[in-house]
Amino acid sequence: MNYYSLNDPSTKVSFKEATIRGQAPDKGLYFPEQIPTLPEQLIRDIDNISPEELAEKIISPYVGNTIPETDLRRIVAETINFPFPLVQVTDSISSLELFHGPTLAFKDVGARFMSRCLGYFVKDKNQPVTVLVATSGDTGGAVASGFYDVEGIDVVILYPSGKVSSVQELQLTTLGKNITALEVSGSFDDCQRMVKAAFADPDLNRALFLTSANSINVARWLPQQFYYFFAYQQWADKEHPPVISVPSGNFGNICAGLLAHRSGLPVKHFIAACNANDVVPAYLQTGAYTTKPAVPTLSNAMDVGDPSNFVRILEIFNHEFTSLKKVLTSYSISDDETKATIRNVHDRYRYLPDPHGAVGFLALERYLQKHPGDKGIFLETAHPVKFYDAVEAETGEKIPLPDSVSHLLGKEKQSIRIVPEFSNLKEYLINS
Repeated sequence: MNYYSLNDPSTKVSFKEATIRGQAPDKGLYFPEQIPTLPEQLIRDIDNISPEELAEKIISPYVGNTIPETDLRRIVAETINFPFPLVQVTDSISSLELFHGPTLAFKDVGARFMSRCLGYFVKDKNQPVTVLVATSGDTGGAVASGFYDVEGIDVVILYPSGKVSSVQELQLTTLGKNITALEVSGSFDDCQRMVKAAFADPDLNRALFLTSANSINVARWLPQQFYYFFAYQQWADKEHPPVISVPSGNFGNICAGLLAHRSGLPVKHFIAACNANDVVPAYLQTGAYTTKPAVPTLSNAMDVGDPSNFVRILEIFNHEFTSLKKVLTSYSISDDETKATIRNVHDRYRYLPDPHGAVGFLALERYLQKHPGDKGIFLETAHPVKFYDAVEAETGEKIPLPDSVSHLLGKEKQSIRIVPEFSNLKEYLINS
């Protein structure tokens, strides 16, 4: 399998090169040269396949011969060594819980897969690799955990000061060793802009071996398909596939779902559940794609005004607006609606969503009201304890602390403050 740059389809590289580079030299995102078509027998027999075997079959065509089968099997097994339960919330709505990994967020899968692939690819290199990543919340902790103490790899994480939750901040600032957190006095879009500028800067790329761990990296993006297959494995009514609602910010997760669907996974419809950052809902309403500055919300991991991965979604649909609208609907949910949903779902159904899951639930509920008879799944992308201040304010109840969080409390964050100017990031990277 080769990958081409979305800015220049004639530029083609292997999975290994795409993973190591992160982004094409022309600043384009890499995209697979072919979208594999899964055997129909695999879908028919999906209930009888172990999650490890299923995940390996899904990802193997994308990896090609860059990783031996034995090593890939080990990487996949280590990536998904925690549960992904589908929990019924109402008669028509279920929650796919993606927060049972080490940092309690869906991004654990992509970060763990990528860290192990990159570790395999660079094990014989003399020059250290610097993983440079921007985070709006959960990516930072997942990347920090996935790459912690990996030999030959240094990680630099940019995050917007005051715009991630206290638990998220502790997860990405307290590890030390090969993990450095840069606290940017700006927005996630500022962080992402600086990271993109770093990859395009010739001086930095001569001095350092840079790669990215955002979902722009194919090794972070592609394994997110696993969730959707695991959901379908647990879906009882195989004759009537689910509608799937995905909390969406940078659009990597839902893009992976759409890719899985294009490969043959049965899904009736997709919903991009957005907060007040409504670039995609507006696009699907008007046909005009206009980015805008991100605004802060309760569901901070989705505070993105210029979603990088949406160009990949357009590529999946050959940039045909009508075809995309047949498969994808998008809603914008306000903070007040998010708060009310947390309360209502907790009080009526005794289920506790985090703010992102609440956005996903309400968007799905709105869609199902217009399509009676359909049933669906929303992705619960983070444990509510990661946003305990917002969630507890709505329910009036304390959230029990998982062990993976309780050990963080009392630790002191270690971050380096910088202003949102690329020159500051460049100076740090050159001199560190």
